[in-house]
Amino acid sequence: MTEPAALFRPSHDRDTLLAWLEEAGIAQNTHDHPAVFRVEEGLDLKANLPGLHTKNLFLKDKKGRLWLISAAQDTVIDMKRAHRVLGSDRLSFGNETLMWETLGVRPGSVTALGLINDLERRVTFVLDQRLWDADIVNFHPLVNTATTALGQDAFRRFLSALDRQPLVINFAALAEQDAPSPPSGA
Repeated sequence: MTEPAALFRPSHDRDTLLAWLEEAGIAQNTHDHPAVFRVEEGLDLKANLPGLHTKNLFLKDKKGRLWLISAAQDTVIDMKRAHRVLGSDRLSFGNETLMWETLGVRPGSVTALGLINDLERRVTFVLDQRLWDADIVNFHPLVNTATTALGQDAFRRFLSALDRQPLVINFAALAEQDAPSPPSGA
């Protein structure tokens, strides 16, 4: 018997995503490269591409709500505290089936651009303040063998075209709140 996830076909793949961006007049620059599965991989590759590079976490809370957190690649996200900041129950990583059914991506390819496949709007999008403020943001175009650079205006037009408003969180400020205070009176 075939699993239901095997029957699911996302509305967009890399090629149709890039064609959609072009048709919508959303400027982008896509660079092909060897597969990159984790932020630590390909740092040399990313060094040659302008803009902020991202890490993207696909999460599920205990009530079944789905979350996509897109943050600058070096941002610290405290998974033990994140649920309180988001107003959710405890978070864990979403499984591959849910990832495929909602964002149309496989592990290693999670990206904010996957929101184009979330036609049922099951995923709440959370964006790092640093990405919201960056001149250029870089995401995988639904596959981890390329990086798509979008100027901030283009990225916001992408979100607007999907009628998606991110929950913008200043993760850097949260990390500073958690930092131990220096000893007083020294």
